[in-house]
Amino acid sequence: MPAISKKGQLMPESPIRKLVPYAEQATKNGKSIYYLNIGQPDIKTPTIAIQAVKDIDIDVLAYSRSEGSELYRQKLAHYYTNHNIDVSEKDIIVTTGGSEALLFAFGSIMDSGDEIIIPEPFYANYNGFSIASDIKIVPVISKIEDNFALPSIEEFEKLITSKTKAILICNPGNPTGYLYSEEEIKKLAQIVKKHDLFLIADEVYREFAYDGNTHYSVMQEEGIEANAIMIDSVSKRYSMCGARIGCLVSKNKAVIQTALKYAQARLSPPTLAQIACEAALDTPQSYFDAVISEYVNRRNTLISELKKIEGVKVANPKGAFYCIAQLPIENADHFAQWLLESFDLNGETVMVAPAAGFYSTPGVGLNQIRIAYVLNEDSLIKAVAVLKEALRVYNN
Repeated sequence: MPAISKKGQLMPESPIRKLVPYAEQATKNGKSIYYLNIGQPDIKTPTIAIQAVKDIDIDVLAYSRSEGSELYRQKLAHYYTNHNIDVSEKDIIVTTGGSEALLFAFGSIMDSGDEIIIPEPFYANYNGFSIASDIKIVPVISKIEDNFALPSIEEFEKLITSKTKAILICNPGNPTGYLYSEEEIKKLAQIVKKHDLFLIADEVYREFAYDGNTHYSVMQEEGIEANAIMIDSVSKRYSMCGARIGCLVSKNKAVIQTALKYAQARLSPPTLAQIACEAALDTPQSYFDAVISEYVNRRNTLISELKKIEGVKVANPKGAFYCIAQLPIENADHFAQWLLESFDLNGETVMVAPAAGFYSTPGVGLNQIRIAYVLNEDSLIKAVAVLKEALRVYNN
């Protein structure tokens, strides 16, 4: 039998999606599930985006430009200008989701065997992207006790070698919900300038900043124009996960020219989705005000309810819509599967994402889960009640 590639064997399963078969079986068995495992918002997509697709009148659904349509990139640049990010359409490559933007970035700046430093826990697919690109993730651990704040400069510098090419952050963070401050971004800028590294910032949750905090982009930091690469996406901003439109943004012309070659190799990003996203850029601020208010209420409710459970430790997220909870158990993978296979409370159970998959350091995060607070407050209260009873039964 022909052999599967080593890359294919090493490619990790998604800690978010690998439990889906168990959830499907639980549903067939009559259980009702509270889905806390995946960042699929229940927020309504802006009507203006859906209507733009409905109103389309074309005879041929053709390719767009490899870098994305010029009008969409111009409107994107205007959007960034309104967020104090000074870029033009020439600094933007439109991609098929933020995932492709990350793959383009990795391919443009790193060779086989190169290293990238990432504070962990981090978005689980970074592991997959690194294997696909044949590069090595070097983790620097942030801790739940510190609310997953940026580790010290000294911790980063201990890890820098001749193979280090970049530092990658997610801001605000998935899975932690941590929002890096302007001071922390400046510390990272200091490191990448000193060691001549790239700084990649995954900023797809930019709008979701709470408690009076504001998002500070790497693209706002002066002096690192050659170092900074921003990854963005419409998926969460407009609750348009299915559009699969993201972008890579950099003022480094060599990075953009190289990423364009990758873009040309896959021809073009989806034309219809770009039309929807172009329209979505006209979404009024009132939409975001309402959405942020809703997420703040959900976060407050979730954190409050989780803290009522004996033995549970939870970080308080300042952005995005995720949190990491540490449970009084030894193995969250086993617990998450048990929840779906063997437990229910009055016919209800919960689906969570084991957090070990968000680390690359072996043995770390085994007793942690990621929770996405993408359900309404009433459902979150009920879900945590189910989780509380589940922990009692599981530990007995």
